[in-house]
Amino acid sequence: QVQLVESGGGLVQTGGSLRLSCTASGRAFSWYFMAWFRQCPGKEREFVTRISRIDGSTRYADAVKGRFTVSRDNAKNTMYLQMNSLKPEDTAVYYCAAGTSPSSIKEGYAYWGEGTQVTVSS
Repeated sequence: QVQLVESGGGLVQTGGSLRLSCTASGRAFSWYFMAWFRQCPGKEREFVTRISRIDGSTRYADAVKGRFTVSRDNAKNTMYLQMNSLKPEDTAVYYCAAGTSPSSIKEGYAYWGEGTQVTVSS
């Protein structure tokens, strides 16, 4: 079992940057594959990026590729999401997720944080 807490959300203008953090407690952080998802009102939760527990390899949704960077620091039990060149369509609640195998769908993750709001103004 693991508990996840996101932080770092806020309001930023188009073209700006923001860094999110996901801090884990409970089982050793390095045990899990980690991912970021996001959800807008009236839409389904969608995949943003994931990072492997084995070799740190990453995958990104096409919508954020080249703009977002995911990383993890196992010693600090923390995963990060650096978001650059933000667009209004990036506005969403961003969720941290943990699972035992790599996946790009929300059903692949058993553990979730409560989310942090990111708002990108025009």
